[in-house]
Amino acid sequence: MAPSKTVIAKYEKNGAAFEIFVNADLAYEYISGKGTDPLRVMEVDTIFKDARKGERQSEEKIKGVFGTTDLQKVVEIILKNGEVPITTEQRNKSMEEKRKQIVSIISRNSIDPRTNAPNPPLRIENAMREARVSIDPFKSANDQVEQVVNKIREIVPIKFTTIKIDVIIPPSFANRCYGILKQYGMKSEKWLSDGSLQATVEFPAGMQSEFYDRINKNTQGKAETKIIEE
Repeated sequence: MAPSKTVIAKYEKNGAAFEIFVNADLAYEYISGKGTDPLRVMEVDTIFKDARKGERQSEEKIKGVFGTTDLQKVVEIILKNGEVPITTEQRNKSMEEKRKQIVSIISRNSIDPRTNAPNPPLRIENAMREARVSIDPFKSANDQVEQVVNKIREIVPIKFTTIKIDVIIPPSFANRCYGILKQYGMKSEKWLSDGSLQATVEFPAGMQSEFYDRINKNTQGKAETKIIEE
């Protein structure tokens, strides 16, 4: 017989308990950011003070703690801030996903201030491992970036900054590259008399290598680039 996928999510505040029956898989999807409807997670449309005993929580207590009795808003808070049982496999999967997201955020948005070069993902990963960084499977990657950076900064010098680059695209590649430049925060554009496109882009400094690779690939290395502000 397959184990039940129904678990109890719990939230406590001001001495009061709020519990809901949820589908374990759907709850995991929601707290991992893959689900958008908190009500879809619920197995029973009721807020309990003791779910196992079937004792409902009063509307007065719900209103007092959550500031509303709107079921969707209350359930959202319980799922995001309460205790939601997940399996070891789910926890490990979530932690690995968050780890990759954090590495990507730091790598794409930072540089090594000693060289002004991007910090490669592998360097960030190794620093996190060396610093024994713990990943919270329930918090978003963005909410954990600052904490992670503080722990690895002594191992890997990190500076968050943007870079501004002037680009000239030859006429035969201008239309093809226009959309790419828009993706990288095009601040200004000017079509020159020969049909070339001159533009200024500004984006997180850690994305320099990625930007140059895409521009060079799409212009056969014929684009002119110049850093005008760091």
